[in-house]
Amino acid sequence: MTTEPAGDTDRSFLFVLGSARPDGNTEILARAAAEQLPPGISQRWVDLTQLPLPDFQDGRHESGSWPVGEAEEELRRATLEATDIVIVSPLYWYTVSAHTKRYLDYWSGWLGVPGLDFKERMAGRTLWGVTVMAHEEEAVADGLVTTLTNTAAYLRMRFGGVLLGNGSRPGQVRADERAMVRAKTFFERETPLARFPYEQD
Repeated sequence: MTTEPAGDTDRSFLFVLGSARPDGNTEILARAAAEQLPPGISQRWVDLTQLPLPDFQDGRHESGSWPVGEAEEELRRATLEATDIVIVSPLYWYTVSAHTKRYLDYWSGWLGVPGLDFKERMAGRTLWGVTVMAHEEEAVADGLVTTLTNTAAYLRMRFGGVLLGNGSRPGQVRADERAMVRAKTFFERETPLARFPYEQD
């Protein structure tokens, strides 16, 4: 985990890298977007392959408590310290990667930790997504977008949307001019309160 120095602003970004490939296309696109953030905004980057979590075990309705490992505690602390959480996951089988899904599964466990108030503390923060896919039709990423939108809606977070790019071979996303242009202004987007589809007009 690397942390850049905090600045004068109150915002802090947590970039959660969920790719099975180091320095992959999705990370390249995310870093292109992050370069546009003002220098005073803190950025923390977490690679889930370097800070691995065991498979999530749901003990919310059982007596006793589950032991909290070092990786989980570090991720939980980083998550709660950020005002903006960026899920950086390539499109795997039309949704987020296994590493990313496991991280989000742990959110379910954190909801039940006595005194943590995870849901209340996450409300009002902003969730973002960055993904790169091999398919040229962006509609195939709708499953990933829905996953992140509904996650934000459940926690009453804001949602900044998903930055989409195209690429398969290493570094190929750099040739996606549309994605690289969108990256320059991605974090300037409006971030409305996320809503489930049935809540929308």
